[in-house]
Amino acid sequence: MELHKKIVNLLEEKKAEDIVILDVSELTNIADYFIIATANSAIHARALAEYITETLEKEGIAPLHVEGLENANWILLDFVDIIVHIFQKEWREYYDLEWLYSTAKRVEV
Repeated sequence: MELHKKIVNLLEEKKAEDIVILDVSELTNIADYFIIATANSAIHARALAEYITETLEKEGIAPLHVEGLENANWILLDFVDIIVHIFQKEWREYYDLEWLYSTAKRVEV
C-alpha cells in the first residue's frame, strides 16, 4: 500500500475528521503530498500523531521531523515526500492550507 494511503487509513482508525490529500508535487519541492486532517482537541491531535509515528516506525518508516507536539494546535509530521498536517479545527480554518494550495490536485483514497 502506498504510504499516503496508509497514513489516511491510520488517521481514519483514530477518528480524524475532514481528511484531505493534496498532490503538491507540481507546486513545491518540499513534498509530493500534503495530508491535512482535523483533530477534536489537543489530546486527540497528539494521539493521532503518536499513533501514526509509532505504527509506521514498526515498519521502519520514521518521520524526518516532527513539529507542534507541545501545543498540538498544528502538528506537522515530515515523511520527506509526504507532510502530514494535523490541526485543531480553528487553527485549520485560520491557516487554510487548502486555499493556499487551491490549485493542487486532490487525491481520492
